[in-house]
Amino acid sequence: MKRYSAFAIAREALRQHTGWSQAWASPEPGTAYDVVIVGAGGHGLATAYYLGKNFGITNVAVLEKGWLGGGNTGRNTTIIRSNYLQDPSAALYEKARSLFETLSQDLNYNVMFSPRGVMMLAQTEHEKRGYLRTERANALQGVQTRFIHPAEVKKLVPIINLNGPRYPVLGALWQARGGTARHDAVAWGYARACSDMGMHIIEQCAVTGVEAAGGQVTAVNTTKGTISCKKLGIVVAGHSGALADMAGFRLPVESVALQALVSEPIKPCMDVVVMANTVHGYMSQSDKGEMVIGGGADGFNNYTQRGSWHHIEETVRALVETFPMISRLKMLRQWGGIVDMTGDRSPIISKTPLGNCFINCGWGTGGFKATPGSGWAMAELIAKGEPGPLAAEFSMTRFREGRFIDESVAAGVAH
Repeated sequence: MKRYSAFAIAREALRQHTGWSQAWASPEPGTAYDVVIVGAGGHGLATAYYLGKNFGITNVAVLEKGWLGGGNTGRNTTIIRSNYLQDPSAALYEKARSLFETLSQDLNYNVMFSPRGVMMLAQTEHEKRGYLRTERANALQGVQTRFIHPAEVKKLVPIINLNGPRYPVLGALWQARGGTARHDAVAWGYARACSDMGMHIIEQCAVTGVEAAGGQVTAVNTTKGTISCKKLGIVVAGHSGALADMAGFRLPVESVALQALVSEPIKPCMDVVVMANTVHGYMSQSDKGEMVIGGGADGFNNYTQRGSWHHIEETVRALVETFPMISRLKMLRQWGGIVDMTGDRSPIISKTPLGNCFINCGWGTGGFKATPGSGWAMAELIAKGEPGPLAAEFSMTRFREGRFIDESVAAGVAH
């Protein structure tokens, strides 16, 4: 793999950029692998990368039914934060946030991590009390957050309207080291690193069935033939239920569409990320000047990637109250992703009824921010056969045992 650097850019500029090689290989699938991972999104590729980096397991195939990063990884709004209430959640998301800090250097690929800061607005007294509680919980967890008052909110976000007609801004939970990253670049960087380790990334290869014998997976059937494996990892977000059904077990998840939109590009006016759960919307400004806007998930199960018009109207109307200047903007494009929601709005990183099959799902509306931590924890689970400290509390059996990790406010509302 050719190393990217300023010198490489200068060298290639002198020869009309004819020396760049393909970022990752596109091999035909082999007949057998030590590990097969279904899903070449951020979480699946991160799992493969940390299998190789942390455990030396490189005889790995990552199967993708479409194109690499074409699912939720390429359809989210790029927010990164770790200010969750429950201890297991905070540990997992803070691990991910810390890995994002050096991910560009680790992968030799610019993922455009921008620790611009994330604020979660408190617009009711109940919400304010909740964020004050989270601030104290984060202090005990070692996550750096603080509650800021309206004057500081206005200083950080001059375009905000503190005295909205329905919900005034009473303060915000502020995480200065939160921010954004380029979602496509995260997937591409992991793919490039995995390919360099000799792993096979196989696109346009849909899994159509799972073969098992004696309580163990033996192979997966795909549109490119049958592939044998010693271990199977399922990391397919909104299609987790369908893959689990192929493997013969059920998951406590439901799939719904979550949508977002971007405005036409404008001059820089907002250099932080703002989430407003009470009015149900969040917004940041991209490097190209677009206002990146998102809101709630559809209220019914579906597998569309379009979203619905009434959610666009609700989200934009709510944000116009808080940011009046955006009322003059035109929508540039809109899209949806399929998210998999658990009952407690926390993920599943778990063994399954099949002894050598492992699953990573249930990230709901906030999976992108967890990408490196999720891959780290899933790789440890696959390599050792047992969950490490990051994944231990996220077993799928917790729903049967009543061990919920309730993050419905932090993860199941606006983001």
